[in-house]
Amino acid sequence: MKRCPTCNRTFTDKNLSFCIDDGTPLIPVPDDESTVVSPSSQTSGSGASSSKSPGSNWSTPAYTPPGSYVPPGSTKPQRTWPWILSALIIVLLVVIGLGVALAVMVPRILRASANRNRPSATVNLGNRNDDESHSTSRADENANENANTDTNKNANTKSDENLNPPPTDSAKVLSDLTDLENEWTAANINADKKALDRILADDFVGTFEGQQQGKKQYLREIQRDASIDKWDFEDLKVNLNGDRATLTGIVKYVVRGAEQQFRFVDKFTWRDGRWQATSSDVDSIK
Repeated sequence: MKRCPTCNRTFTDKNLSFCIDDGTPLIPVPDDESTVVSPSSQTSGSGASSSKSPGSNWSTPAYTPPGSYVPPGSTKPQRTWPWILSALIIVLLVVIGLGVALAVMVPRILRASANRNRPSATVNLGNRNDDESHSTSRADENANENANTDTNKNANTKSDENLNPPPTDSAKVLSDLTDLENEWTAANINADKKALDRILADDFVGTFEGQQQGKKQYLREIQRDASIDKWDFEDLKVNLNGDRATLTGIVKYVVRGAEQQFRFVDKFTWRDGRWQATSSDVDSIK
């Protein structure tokens, strides 16, 4: 049995250590509480039991302020999962922050490296280093280069025309175009593409028996013809109009002893100081 020295309440529960009313530590109670006497009565030797008095010295413990009572077995273990969850959330936030920083910084570093490795522009535009200024400068440079090139071409063409103007004598033109026709025929028979490339203008269009072909196709499909023994031109006439001339006539081929005749209309233009064929229309005479 235990007793509260404050409220003198007794408890039979052996597991209790504090008073459930005021929290005072309990003290054990002897089986026969009447045998408890004060020390003074024992020392007097009278053997008579003295009654309790306010001044008597009882062997009671000193008063202790009541504390908070915690029933036995009621202590709960601390949970650790909230701390673990908080740590995981912090780690996740740190990883996300690093990912965002890398996503922002890496492209900037790459652009800066590309700008360092890019060759400097030939035109100084002061403090304008943005892409738009570079694009504009390059576009202006290209436009200026093209304009200068066109101007130079036109100037060279005009200077060539001034130095080598087209002939105005029809007889001279007829003689020159006759020589050019013989050279053209020999280049066709021998498939001399270099000579044909010089005789034919870039915009040349040929028509043979109603079939048309441009210069590239003409040069690509030309083949050497060893069956022609000789050729000759007849009834040649020229129509001169400034830097343009039209030559008409008949060409006769001797192919393995047999004669073949073709009527033609060839047109020429005076370019780069010489006559160049721009078109040819040929039909066979049967």
